[in-house]
Amino acid sequence: MQPTGVLMVGSVPGASPREVFTRLATALPGRLQAVPDGETGERWNYIGWQRARFPPVARRIECEGTPLPKSGLPTLRLADIGPTGYDEAALSSYAEFKQLRQDGTIPSNVRFQIGLPSPYSVIIGFLKPEIAHALEPLYEQRFAETLDRIVAGIPHDDMVIQWDLCFEMTALEFDRGRFPDAWHKPYFSSPNGVLQGLVDRVVRLSKRIPQDVKLAFHLCYGDYGHKHFVEPQDTSLLVELANALLERETLGPRTEWIHLPVPKGRTDADYLSALDGLNLNSPGLKPPRLYLGVVHADDEAGTKKRIETARARVPFPFGVATECGLGRTPPEEIDSVLQICKEVTTE
Repeated sequence: MQPTGVLMVGSVPGASPREVFTRLATALPGRLQAVPDGETGERWNYIGWQRARFPPVARRIECEGTPLPKSGLPTLRLADIGPTGYDEAALSSYAEFKQLRQDGTIPSNVRFQIGLPSPYSVIIGFLKPEIAHALEPLYEQRFAETLDRIVAGIPHDDMVIQWDLCFEMTALEFDRGRFPDAWHKPYFSSPNGVLQGLVDRVVRLSKRIPQDVKLAFHLCYGDYGHKHFVEPQDTSLLVELANALLERETLGPRTEWIHLPVPKGRTDADYLSALDGLNLNSPGLKPPRLYLGVVHADDEAGTKKRIETARARVPFPFGVATECGLGRTPPEEIDSVLQICKEVTTE
């Protein structure tokens, strides 16, 4: 049996959300639970557009920051942190989404997909470690304002909010001693360990989202220069994080899907073996859908091999996706990705 359904992780090259919505709905008929706006314009490079929300003194030197004053750490306030802008983008794109659904381009059963990075990913990506912990509540407040505007402006049953968790994976790899790059050392300490500290941060903000709004999770090892920050040995850490998220009452019962990456070179069963321990089933609840990032551009044969391996190893149904968003993918490869997604799945 072929996999059922396709997840478009988030970013897709396009001149506008309307162009992306139309392209995806046309290319993948009957295969999408939800459709993203492509994270077009200044959002194309994941969290890159958030850097300017922080004053130069807070940013790492490598991120166009300035040195800390010799007098000590600066005192920063909420006014020093700019609004995220994710709410404006979501509300604008949703207006386009509604129009396209009204004219039949987007099917009535497809929801609007909103991809958001965790504040942790933005903070560890751009801020000096010495100042990150003090700034975290301020940036989380900006994110809370963003979420408040999104849930006030879009019908709750018409959207899915997907948390994009990338630097969480590198933090876990660093914590396990498998990734020595100090840039990815968590800036916080937690009495329950790094894993639970990361999940606590997702829970804090998800509590701002009403319980009738569906959530989803994209777990990622990065796509900087089309390379992972660190190559995953297998899916064990991905499963640990997924289970920790699903165990939380604020998250698990309303999680619509979990997405896990599958590197291009991993057609072996060993990579997927840890999925035996993925806890998708909770009594009385519809299990979240699993999407595996098995699709790679210009590699239909390899994609089918990865699917074949997954079918023999994964103990539940799954849909397909790419490993990460496509915003940094050469435009000429997008048609290949969409064609492969359609070819290897059923409606």
